[in-house]
Amino acid sequence: MGPSVTQLIVILVIVIIIFGTKRLRNIGADLGGAIKSFRTSIKEGESVEDKATEDKGETIEGEVTSKSDKD
Repeated sequence: MGPSVTQLIVILVIVIIIFGTKRLRNIGADLGGAIKSFRTSIKEGESVEDKATEDKGETIEGEVTSKSDKD
């Protein structure tokens, strides 16, 4: 029960009248850039996460101390 084709065309015409084609083009370019940036950051996050899971096998030498107040 979604909108019909004629209803979508009417909505599109109203949006074009309100915003204008130049502004809609800018909005589309900004939205596309934001999506591209989001995808890039997701891929970088996954690669950092993969590297972190690979590095878990390394041991770090040091002294382990615990503080206990249960005397």
